Amino acid sequence: MHLSEEQRMIQDTARRFAQTEILPNVRQWEKTGAPAELMRRMGRAGLMGICVGPEWGGAGADFVSYVVAMEEISAADGGIANLMAANNSPVMAALRDHGTEVQKQRFFPPMTRGEMIGTFLLTEPHTGSDASAILTRATRQGDHFVLNGQKQFITAGRRGAVAMIIAVTDPTAGKRGISAFLTPTDNPGYKVLREEAKLGHRSNDTCAIALEDMRVPASDMLGEEGRGLGIALANLSVGRIGVAAQAVGGARAAYEAALAYAREREAFGRPIIEHQAVAFRLADMATQIEAGRQMYLHAAELLDSGAPSLMEASMAKLFASDMAEQVASAALQTFGGNGYLEDFPVAKILRDVRVYRIYEGTNDIQKLVISRALARG
Repeated sequence: MHLSEEQRMIQDTARRFAQTEILPNVRQWEKTGAPAELMRRMGRAGLMGICVGPEWGGAGADFVSYVVAMEEISAADGGIANLMAANNSPVMAALRDHGTEVQKQRFFPPMTRGEMIGTFLLTEPHTGSDASAILTRATRQGDHFVLNGQKQFITAGRRGAVAMIIAVTDPTAGKRGISAFLTPTDNPGYKVLREEAKLGHRSNDTCAIALEDMRVPASDMLGEEGRGLGIALANLSVGRIGVAAQAVGGARAAYEAALAYAREREAFGRPIIEHQAVAFRLADMATQIEAGRQMYLHAAELLDSGAPSLMEASMAKLFASDMAEQVASAALQTFGGNGYLEDFPVAKILRDVRVYRIYEGTNDIQKLVISRALARG
């Protein structure tokens, strides 16, 4: 796919930001978490509202622009890319598609500036892939809803200032009894139970959240009552293309590190890249990365055109996330014993890319989505 001038400009902006503002600090931020000021700098660079119209402070760009920028940020750090992802899609994408004018005026400007970070509360301790099985309840009391329940694996659960919460408003209506809310996290009753210690993505805060009699104004409902599951799942599908881009970014970083190492490291009197076993491994890695990139770009282009993209999004996510783990492992192998050390970059990258096979729908779920689409013809 040939990128337009605008798409390349956004890609270049994201690459410069990733290489100068993020990459030099990732080791420190693995210990301390990325600072709030970084989110504001990302906002000033136009990365926190790429697909939001300029009237709201966004870049007004297309989805292809968003995913190529996502690849660049992910190549520097997966955890920070996921903070960017949560803010852009699903939260801002859902607000754009389903929010009222009042909600847009209230939330878009501070979110595009990176001053208010969005967080998405869907997953619960007992249910992950089966989103319709959530138990969190939202009970109407006058002009408010009172929310009770627990959410788990919530990106930006602590730092997030505005939460998109999926909850059951009518327990008798099944999937049609689930609604979405977009509301500040400083509402009474929003509690961070713990910040999880994770294998990777250590620069962001992934939290377990309790909603204990959390009072949410009825005006903070996002979209129509009973349409929450559809809103959540529609944006998960979009998010899968973003995950594919994240996976390609991580894989690319691992490959580039391995390639540079193979050109410098010598064995038996010559650089190891001149040994066929290493050279062929690198050739396979480069080929797989390019295939993953073309798959996510194709899915994103379909989405921008308004064409069906559900199957292509799942295919891109399935392939790219599997590929990223394989490429990162191959990169570690290229480094030999050094690859197993945290002094070198590939151990961290391998830790970061493993989650892409899990979130936004596990890869088992992606196969289910794809196979159902094939059965329908």
